[in-house]
Amino acid sequence: MKTAHWKWAGAAVLAAALIAGNTVLAQSKYAVIPPNKDSDLKLYLADGKVVKGAEAMARMQSEAKLVLWLAGNQFFAMDDVVHAFQARHPGVEVGLITLPPGLLLSAIQKGGWSYGGKDYPGLPDVYASVNLGHLKKLKAAKMMDQHAIYMHNEMVLMVAKGNPKGIKGIADVGRSDVRTSMPNPVSEGIMVFYGRKVLERHGLWDKVSAGKLCNSCQTTPNNWFTSVHHRETPERISDGRSDTGIVWITETIQAQNQGVAVEAVKLPPEDSLRDEVAYAIGALSNSPRKQAALRYLAFLATPDAQAAYGKYGFVNADPRELKLRPIP
Repeated sequence: MKTAHWKWAGAAVLAAALIAGNTVLAQSKYAVIPPNKDSDLKLYLADGKVVKGAEAMARMQSEAKLVLWLAGNQFFAMDDVVHAFQARHPGVEVGLITLPPGLLLSAIQKGGWSYGGKDYPGLPDVYASVNLGHLKKLKAAKMMDQHAIYMHNEMVLMVAKGNPKGIKGIADVGRSDVRTSMPNPVSEGIMVFYGRKVLERHGLWDKVSAGKLCNSCQTTPNNWFTSVHHRETPERISDGRSDTGIVWITETIQAQNQGVAVEAVKLPPEDSLRDEVAYAIGALSNSPRKQAALRYLAFLATPDAQAAYGKYGFVNADPRELKLRPIP
């Protein structure tokens, strides 16, 4: 009875949080950051200190000499990446937001964020996504004209340590005894550009989505669409709410490094899409800190930057990809 009470209480708290989040969404003209994302909002000061959460948001636009809004699945590498950049450019405070690229794009289009009931207007100097398609939208809006590819990744299925359900590939996503935690198809680039395509090819997209395009939602008794998958999916698998989910291989490595009892089921190239996945980045055309943005893009082509990402399992881009060129 006590366990049931706590489960009910937890569900009630989650429902209240979702309702509150939807209320903020309805009231704010800016893009809404989901609750409890302090670790994705950082201000790296010149003295080595790091400010997080609402305080970082409040100080970022006025104090940072460079503001980065980057696809969230690289959040675990960014301390090393930013510190390597600051070592080359001492005295540069760096603001960083690491969230799903579709959500970042929405914030650019709307001119800022709402977090915890407060509005934070402003734009980044540099934006990065897991697909060039998002940057093409900025080009169409005359907000970005050049880009580079700065690293690669591949999809895997994350499972509990020991793979108790015996999951071998994408086909197992459709099993009646397998519960999935999937990136949402609204703002998470891994699903928008890659995962959905693979699920459709296997005839599983409709079974997973049940025709729903949403985030933080239970689409079927067996599937949950996340808000921020690289944080939610390891948690859901480790606490027994889900059995598997599509993630980047780097996210499995990071979860393991944090002691989470998960592992990766590797996929064949036609399902991992490792030959297609490319991270695209560019500077906003009207950035007030354009020179700092260009210095950061040049930094990404250095061995220090590529090593910082490579340490976490990302695949380095080749020198030709790292050169800035027009967005097609």
